[in-house]
Amino acid sequence: MPTATLTSEFPDPSAVASQPELLVSAALHLMSHYSTQAREGGPCLKLASVIERHLKALASLPQLAPVLQGTCSQLAEQWAMHIEQASPAVRPTLLTRMLNGARN
Repeated sequence: MPTATLTSEFPDPSAVASQPELLVSAALHLMSHYSTQAREGGPCLKLASVIERHLKALASLPQLAPVLQGTCSQLAEQWAMHIEQASPAVRPTLLTRMLNGARN
């Protein structure tokens, strides 16, 4: 089954904050796409950060039940850790290397 191509423009979760069902639906949809992409070609960090942003937005909605807010908050933290671990290591700049060498 072919998957839909994701555009580079993701909807802003705050735009649908007045309708939490849409935000939940979007987060679940994005998670499904992430899972499919991870199997096909590796994780997509941009998609993962959009998922994290949706979960953070859900966790901050006062109209959600506390248990759902807590779950979204925990999941947002887990996605943030996943993003951090999957992010490519940034090579230190020449200035950073020089400063670190001066301290040793």
